[in-house]
Amino acid sequence: MNFKDLTNKSLIADNDIDWEDLGAGVKRKIMAYDENLMLVKVDFEKDAIGSVHNHPHLQLSYVARGSFEVSMGEEKKVLNEGDVFFAPTLVYHGVRCLEAGLLIDVFNPHREDFLK
Repeated sequence: MNFKDLTNKSLIADNDIDWEDLGAGVKRKIMAYDENLMLVKVDFEKDAIGSVHNHPHLQLSYVARGSFEVSMGEEKKVLNEGDVFFAPTLVYHGVRCLEAGLLIDVFNPHREDFLK
């Protein structure tokens, strides 16, 4: 399934979407989006890094599996399965995977850079 197909779908099966290998032990699946909202699964191998970055989007991330050291601005905290972090607009944030894991990221608006 390509990214354009996702904008017209309301019921989406995980198996219908391929993982995109980002390298260095990280891969993602864009599960669904429209112009205002996007849900992305991001899978991390142990010790993989989600480098510190910022963006104009609001981001909520749910730890679906594993353990992550999360940096948010000047703060760092270990988050585990069931925990959540919120990245406000333009705040620098990143993760280091302590135990192989999966993040469920939600963005507002959608991340156009992910679709290229």
